[in-house]
Order: sequence, then structure tokens, then C-alpha cells
Amino acid sequence: MLREKSSSLLIPVLGFICGVCATGPMTAVMLALHRRLPDKEKYPLPPREITEEILPSKKLTSSEYSILAWLVHFGFGGAAGAVYACANVPIIPAIRGPLFGIAVWVTSYFGLLPALGILKSAEKHPARRSALMIVAHLIWGWTLASLLDTFLRDHRKIAKAF
Repeated sequence: MLREKSSSLLIPVLGFICGVCATGPMTAVMLALHRRLPDKEKYPLPPREITEEILPSKKLTSSEYSILAWLVHFGFGGAAGAVYACANVPIIPAIRGPLFGIAVWVTSYFGLLPALGILKSAEKHPARRSALMIVAHLIWGWTLASLLDTFLRDHRKIAKAF
């Protein structure tokens, strides 16, 4: 019984860890592509916009908002990674991961964030900024799927040995 419970917890925990890890390359791509945008489109990236909208405070400095924004961003990446890990879709990870990344982007930027009044719908964002976010989510999804697949394969090998 204990073994079943620990095994059932393993999947979402690994998914969370892989989601957090996958947010690193995603963030690096977001920052690199953001620097290439025209000046009029270089306003803060969505993690910062979202954080300022949901946690307005005159007490936080710009640096504190940046730190908070990235913490929230990595936390969301982890939570989405846990959801991905629990969704046992029979598609190879190299395809499933990027598709999930796009699904997260579509759900967030066309549905959840506009519905909550946090950000305008992605169709109203400049095309280059939306393209930046699509590429970032593809990279996140691929990295998430690759990491999780590797860890789960290793876990299965170890479990078979015992």
C-alpha cells in the first residue's frame, strides 16, 4: 500500500520538477527574443505584466517585482508540468510536449488570463510578441517532455531491479 501511494505521488512531483526545470530554457529564450523586439514592443514580458496585475503594490520595487514575477512564472511552469505528467496521452514525448506547451499558451493567453481581466487576449498582442511566446512555450513543452520521459524511464529501470 505504501509503495502504491509513493508511486502515485512520484508522477506529479517529477512533473512539477521537470516543469520548473523546463521553465529555465523557456525563460532564456523569452529574454533573448525580447531583446530583438522593436522598441515599442519591449514593454515587460507577460510574467511581469501578470504579476503586477494580480499583485499590485506601491511598496514593491522594480527589482522585487522582477524577482516575484520569475518566481510566479517558474511556479506556474512547475504546476503545469505536474498536470502534464498526470495526463497519460499515448503520443511520443517529442510531439506531446510541444503540443502541451501550445495548449498551455492557448488556454492561458486566449482563455484564462483575458477571462480574469489580467491580460488582453493574445490576438490583441503584437504578432512578434505572440510569436515569441509561442516559441518559448514550444521549447518549454519539449524540454518538459524530454526530462520527464528520461526520469520515468530511469525510474522504471530501477524499479525492475528491485
